Amino acid sequence: MSTVFIDNSAFTATQQQYLQGFFAGLQQRSLVPFAGHLTDGRITNDPSTSATNLATEQPEPLYFGTPLSELCREEMWKYEQNGLDIWDKLLAHASEDRAPEPADIFRFKFHGLFYVAPAQDSFMLRLRAPGGVLTSAQMRGLADMAEDWGAGRCDLTTRANLQIREFQPRHIIQVLNKIESLAMTSRGSGADNIRNITASPLSGLDPTELLDVQPLASALQHYISNCRDLFGLPRKFNVAFDNGGAISVVADTNDIGFVAVEVSEGKDVPPGIYFRVLLCGITGHRQFATDCGLLLRLDQTVAVAVAMIRVFAANGDRTDRKKARLKYLIDKWGIAKFLEETEKLLAFPLMYLSVEQCQPRRAIDRAGHIGVHPQSQPGLVSIGVVVPVGRLPAAQMRALARIAEELGSGELRLTVWQNIIVPNVPIDKVEAVQQSLHDAGLNFTAGPVLRGTVACTGNQGCRFAASDTKTHAVALADSLDKHFNIMQPINLHVTGCHHSCAQHYIGDIGLMGIKVAGEEGYQVLLGGGADADQGLARELIPAIKFSELTPVLHRLFDAYVSQRADDESFLQFTRRRSIGQLRTLCATESAR
Repeated sequence: MSTVFIDNSAFTATQQQYLQGFFAGLQQRSLVPFAGHLTDGRITNDPSTSATNLATEQPEPLYFGTPLSELCREEMWKYEQNGLDIWDKLLAHASEDRAPEPADIFRFKFHGLFYVAPAQDSFMLRLRAPGGVLTSAQMRGLADMAEDWGAGRCDLTTRANLQIREFQPRHIIQVLNKIESLAMTSRGSGADNIRNITASPLSGLDPTELLDVQPLASALQHYISNCRDLFGLPRKFNVAFDNGGAISVVADTNDIGFVAVEVSEGKDVPPGIYFRVLLCGITGHRQFATDCGLLLRLDQTVAVAVAMIRVFAANGDRTDRKKARLKYLIDKWGIAKFLEETEKLLAFPLMYLSVEQCQPRRAIDRAGHIGVHPQSQPGLVSIGVVVPVGRLPAAQMRALARIAEELGSGELRLTVWQNIIVPNVPIDKVEAVQQSLHDAGLNFTAGPVLRGTVACTGNQGCRFAASDTKTHAVALADSLDKHFNIMQPINLHVTGCHHSCAQHYIGDIGLMGIKVAGEEGYQVLLGGGADADQGLARELIPAIKFSELTPVLHRLFDAYVSQRADDESFLQFTRRRSIGQLRTLCATESAR
């Protein structure tokens, strides 16, 4: 409103006062009352000083760059409460002896606790054993824990790790405190975390190795344990360190595999031992890890692993669980962008070298994890002990602890083949170890099928599994070893469902559990392998009852024994034939 001027000479003093008040009131009533906010949150009546309009629609909160409305269920659970922050809930559930609700079933896995109902109305504890190394004291303590509160045994896993089953909710705090007293941990062993870090099982002991990689597995584990941001990834993550020696750690099935290689004189880098990096192994999704072109010095490997994991954590898919592994991020970006983003997090440049300029990986001994083998230390041997499908009762756990303590160095090594190695045994004590193993019901020899047999938990302990994998695997391996005189190792991988925890796609024989006419059965695959034998198995039989499977495989093995070329392995025999030819050999047309 414009200013009003009044001619004072035309009005009396009383009239002048009235008119000035009247027009002043009109001017005042034309102003809109104002209330706003300063930057510090205080309320102001002056529009010129206001900084924030709270009536403006606020943007949707983001979690790792993803709007909350787009998060999958598990990511929303992590957003609502970090799985590392639930100690009070663990205490409450133990006090009340009750099972958790679905969101907390997921969060409990951050502490290695898996509520496995309906297969078992109890918890399974998964531990961490970086590089698969245990002390005799730890093995003895785990045996006590399994016997006092659990199933009285442990299960060795395909990540050179241990699981103990049948803990009731009331015991979970005692269990977690016990493993801490053993200088072990279970944190991050389940859910969307970095799984047990594997390393060549005879690292530091193998006379054929290029480099001891056990310190790298330990260093990465210590880093993870002390970095909160490395928990709660988009999905699980696997890392392996391969020493280039005699026993495989199947690095090419991991999200990241570091493989020691040798570079000789006359190449584009100084001669020496380096690491090549394999990316995106996920054989359950039918893909092996492939070389990404990097060449790393020993001192760079852990830093590069951490950088790559952080790139995945920041950019992996948090909306679709089926697309949340590293493979799918790199499918979207390409290797070049992934490495570029990795290098942004590093204080040193990445180095590239073609794989052709490196020496080929040394030969792998597929039977090297079983039996007596000389070490690089003069006068010492390692003894690989057969643990069929990884089932190890508490009494045998104590026996192994005593053997390692009294006849070795007090150390035990786990392998991805679900067996255990007693290292650092003096040659003159080998017979004593063999006798002690025999007395404990253990052995250091096995048939070519049984020693290469691995199996997941199966439906005795996992709600996803369609079959009793461990029982079936041992029965089938024993039958084949009993009836056929085969010298070369054969890998039998038996998994209970499509999650492929036993990696059925890389077995000479791979079985995946399914239901067939209401009975336990399997899909049968042949011709898988890793490392130098790398290849995905092909489907031989879509579905067959387990009760009908053994005679079918017997017919196939009859054909192998009678038709194989000199020294031809079962893998070579099956790979040089079509699936149609193999079906004819085992007469699968009679199997349903």
